[in-house]
Amino acid sequence: MTDRELDAAGITDPVLRAAYHHCRALNARHGRTYFLATRLLPPERRPAVHALYGFARWADDIVDSLTPGAGTDARRRTLTRFQDDLEEGLRRGGNGRPVVRALADTARRYAIDHAHFRDFMTAMRSDLVVASYPTYADLRAYMHGSAAVIGLEMLPVLGTVAPREEAAPYAAALGVAFQLSNFLRDVGEDLDRGRVYLPADLLAGHGVDRELLVWSRATGRTDRRITAALREFEALTREAYRTAMPGVGLLEPVARPCVRTAAVLYGGILDAVARDGYTVLHRRSVVPRRRRAVVAADGLVRVAAARLRTRSGPGHRPPPRARTLPTAAFAAAAAVAPAAAVRRAEEVV
Repeated sequence: MTDRELDAAGITDPVLRAAYHHCRALNARHGRTYFLATRLLPPERRPAVHALYGFARWADDIVDSLTPGAGTDARRRTLTRFQDDLEEGLRRGGNGRPVVRALADTARRYAIDHAHFRDFMTAMRSDLVVASYPTYADLRAYMHGSAAVIGLEMLPVLGTVAPREEAAPYAAALGVAFQLSNFLRDVGEDLDRGRVYLPADLLAGHGVDRELLVWSRATGRTDRRITAALREFEALTREAYRTAMPGVGLLEPVARPCVRTAAVLYGGILDAVARDGYTVLHRRSVVPRRRRAVVAADGLVRVAAARLRTRSGPGHRPPPRARTLPTAAFAAAAAVAPAAAVRRAEEVV
């Protein structure tokens, strides 16, 4: 499948192909939801998404997953070397680091503004020293670099049916919504790293502070004040999705199923957190595999329909089989055998 994607994208250089392979492996291993949604894009666009993810993942791992015991100074030095490699790669077309080589190629192919990558690195450096955010406005300023720019980087790859500047605010908003979902899911893990992303004023409004969060994490006990604060943060996140979703209609039709599927799956994190009783300080809430399969199958059906419309042109009535793609059948099969349902849907595409 990877070779097919690279062939479709016209990527022929063996070293560059190896770099994209590396990024795809990072996406498949660490970004399950992101990777699943990427499968709904036309093959020629997938390598670019893998490159964007690989770059972001590599930088994030420097901040969060460096050798245990390494201090802030060691992380900062490693991050600085990575940014130096990035700048050289963007200037000269890549270097020996696979994620930079693939990113530089993607940036060139899609004319992605290099400022987005620099803003992202600024946010990563912030994570080395900033442990909390007084207000939601402060958190939003951080998320411009850590999340909004991801949506902006994706826009040239996805394509739009309206001027890109019209779609840009929605793309940025969806990136923010995705990250807010992750913040809610990862409250406990982030606390272990010394960070609290939930705004301090939101927590204080419910009588919650860092000490109470640490107590709950350490003892495994719940507290109604924490639950109330998490519910408010969930509501804030759902509003972010409502703000972002009108932008899906501004994307090229063949890209819409990918983004819609990602939004449904990331939004499903909120449902999983609520279902688990807002116990994110004690366990990681996940979207059930069967639910993921049903959403993926529906996305694949939408892809098939979009591609038929694109190939046929306006005014064409697709053949009966295309008009009656069995979404319900895929959903039913996914409830029993998720992998088989997705494979069956892929056959239609």
